[in-house]
Amino acid sequence: MELSLKFNINQKLSLRNPEESDLGRKIIQHGIVLVHQMGFEVFTFKKLAKEIGTTEASIYRYFENKHRLLLYIVDWYWSWQEYRLMFQTNNIASAEERLKIAISLLSDQVEDDVSTSYINEKLLYEIVMSEGAKSYLTKHVAEDNKAKFFKPYKDLCARIAGFIRDYNPDYKYPFSLSSTIIEMAHSQKYYMHNLPSLTDFGASKDETQIVSFLENLVFSSIRKH
Repeated sequence: MELSLKFNINQKLSLRNPEESDLGRKIIQHGIVLVHQMGFEVFTFKKLAKEIGTTEASIYRYFENKHRLLLYIVDWYWSWQEYRLMFQTNNIASAEERLKIAISLLSDQVEDDVSTSYINEKLLYEIVMSEGAKSYLTKHVAEDNKAKFFKPYKDLCARIAGFIRDYNPDYKYPFSLSSTIIEMAHSQKYYMHNLPSLTDFGASKDETQIVSFLENLVFSSIRKH
C-alpha cells in the first residue's frame, strides 16, 4: 500500500493547488531539485519550465513568482517536521525526552521520506538550511506574516516551546529558546560544512556533536536550580 502525506499549505501561496495535478506536483518536485542544484538566486521559472517540458506561463498559473514557490516548499518542510515531531513524541510522557527528540530531529541528517512520492525531503532540508531565511528576510515580511505564510514554522516553534514549559513552567523565554533551537540546528550544520571556523564541529563533521551542544545549551538554560 502506497502512503502519501499531505499538509494543508496556505492556499494564498499558490494560484492553483499544485498537489491536485500532475503538472503541479512536477513543479514542486523539480523546483526543489533545481533550487538545490543552482541556488535560489539563479533559479527561474524559465529554467524550471525547460526541465519539466512545459511553458513558463503554465508555471505562473500555479505560482505568482518564485518567492511564493520558495515559501510553499519551506512551509511544506516545517509542516513535515512538526508531523514527525508529533509522531515521535505522541506517547512520550517525559518533557525532557520530548525535548531531546525535538533537538535530534532538527539536528540529524534528513533522508528522503518514502511516505511522500514527489518530494525529496533530503534536498528540501538542505534548501531550508541554506536558503530558508530568504523566505522571510524581505521588505514585505510584515505583509506575508499578516497573510499567515509563516504559520507552519510558528506551529513547530510553539510545540517545542510547549515542551520547554512542560519541563520548567517558570522558564521565562520558551518561545525565544524554541526558535533558537530551530535556527541553531540549521545554522550550526551549515557552518560545519561551509564555514567550519564558526563552529567547534568543523574538523569532525560529526552531527551528534551538534545534538550534544544544543542539549547542553537548552538544559543548562531551563533546568531548575
